[in-house]
Amino acid sequence: MQEFKSNGKILLTGEYAVLNGAKSLALPTKMGQSLEVSKTEGNKISWTSYEENGEAWFQSEFAIENGTFSPLLPKQDQNQPEIKETSKRLQQILAAAYKKNPQAFSDQGYTINTRLEFNRKWGLGTSSTLIYNLAQWLEIDAYYLLEDSFGGSGYDIAAAGSNFPITYQLTKNGPASFTADFDPSFKDELFFVYLNRKQNSREAIAHYKNQPKKDLQSLTERISGITEQIISCGNLEEFKLLVQAHESLISKAINLPRIQTQLFRDYPGTIKSLGGWGGDFILATGREEEKEYFRKIGYTTIFDYQDLIK
Repeated sequence: MQEFKSNGKILLTGEYAVLNGAKSLALPTKMGQSLEVSKTEGNKISWTSYEENGEAWFQSEFAIENGTFSPLLPKQDQNQPEIKETSKRLQQILAAAYKKNPQAFSDQGYTINTRLEFNRKWGLGTSSTLIYNLAQWLEIDAYYLLEDSFGGSGYDIAAAGSNFPITYQLTKNGPASFTADFDPSFKDELFFVYLNRKQNSREAIAHYKNQPKKDLQSLTERISGITEQIISCGNLEEFKLLVQAHESLISKAINLPRIQTQLFRDYPGTIKSLGGWGGDFILATGREEEKEYFRKIGYTTIFDYQDLIK
């Protein structure tokens, strides 16, 4: 059996703007996803995906034939929207992988298990960790697999394979990812709160692309500058000011109110949206008293910075 592992991700700066070339700061998480692959006889793949609690949430078998992966008698009701979408995306990813490495599927079957270490509703990278692991197994380009399936900037692919914070930028020569010296001295005053709702990344990207763009170059340059300043900033007050400036720029670009204005107007600290606005996690500044603010209003999934980030 072969086993592959990759990290989840948090995009600290550059949400949306990363699509247009802004330099962004991405943080790999301590929790990720593993992929286990065993060879079997017959031209089929038996696939099982496990939740972080060990329960199987997706099971299916796919017949391999000339680059297509057709579901066999399903182990689950394929009419369930999530199961149907997962099966469709998996077939798409496997077909793209076949184009790059058909030999891996020549007269060969596999039993494949994926195991999450985080709740798949959290938006920490269920898809990106899967794509990165498959690319590692098949020795193909993970960015290609992403482009041929889910799409997006690819920052999550870069974070999946890094054990340190990274800057990520789309350049004319392709994705550029570098280790970032980001280890804030005030990280004990940073924490992450799950908003109790999953954000669809593709819908968030579509919303951004549908907004009128007056000056993308200015937005890209300003977000890139804030990213550099956040990496080098030395105290919490400076960090708060940079976060507020970042929030204002993105709010204007996507024509959506800041999450702090929308949901947490009376919060005494500073809040930053992460990834697609309106779902998944937010970053908040504060200590135990501020965490209690969120718990009292029903937001109970809270991680200290050092507990979530590598």
